Amino acid sequence: MASQTRPTPTPSATGGQSPDARLLTEAVTLLRRALRASIRTDYPWETLPMAQVELLQVLAEHSPARVSDLAVRQRLATSTVSGLIGHMITAGLVTRDVDPRDRRASVVALTDAGRAQLTAWAHAHERRLDTALDSLDSTDRDAVRAALPALFRIAEQLDDSGT
Repeated sequence: MASQTRPTPTPSATGGQSPDARLLTEAVTLLRRALRASIRTDYPWETLPMAQVELLQVLAEHSPARVSDLAVRQRLATSTVSGLIGHMITAGLVTRDVDPRDRRASVVALTDAGRAQLTAWAHAHERRLDTALDSLDSTDRDAVRAALPALFRIAEQLDDSGT
């Protein structure tokens, strides 16, 4: 499949932002929307809201964790994270226990079922992306591969700066 070229927006069309930032925002938005829609169509068992998936991803790397720490990491209100965690406890994806370092606080940990659900979610997305990448010609696949290190650096920069 030949690459599709999008017109470069003018600064007035982007509200004064750089065309690169505008196009990257558009690409990320479209990609997330397409993944979200296709995963629900192709894998109807997938019902986890993205906010819960993101919490599972954090807990896979930092478990156990306090709800307040999860809220800071995800830049969400503690009450929002607490509500999400409540749903995840009911679903058997996480547990809440007393923090052994401070018995006044609690910690949340990923369960085996939560880890399995996260793994299934990741594999389903990888299969969808593999199919999409396979539909590209070699030039576009090479371009995507070459862009990955820079995209990871952008994500790191955004995470570090809190923007």
